[in-house]
Amino acid sequence: MARSKATDPPADLLGPVQGEVSWFCCGTAWGPCSSTGKGACGTCNSGSLQHAWPNASDACWSITRPDRCGVSLSRRTCGFRHRITSLCGGGSVVTAIADCGPQTDLFCGERSCCGATCANNRLIDLTPAAYSQIASLSSGLRPAEISTP
Repeated sequence: MARSKATDPPADLLGPVQGEVSWFCCGTAWGPCSSTGKGACGTCNSGSLQHAWPNASDACWSITRPDRCGVSLSRRTCGFRHRITSLCGGGSVVTAIADCGPQTDLFCGERSCCGATCANNRLIDLTPAAYSQIASLSSGLRPAEISTP
């Protein structure tokens, strides 16, 4: 598929990408979260193994714009599963897309590290249940690898 301009969303995920992972609240109350909206897919819940993805739709892409940070992320829609592996200890979790986000272009160049292991640019938001599988919620951000399971 030919792209007409450089800002077109990428069509494929050619391999794993590294970036920052954070967490967010959605759906019914869970842990540190009070009740909130169900996300762009209408299924998001803080207590479920889910995530927000910056290229879940054209509307989502127009808000998040990871390409402005030099990152190409494939179009993946509601329910698509990713494996998120912490670069700080290697724990991993498989989650499903339930929302749009994070707004990557607001965090271009942001860097999180654990020791000498670092990653740049906030690429994925996990629900608290998912994030707590790979890191303490108090850490807030972690370098991670995002791949398909």
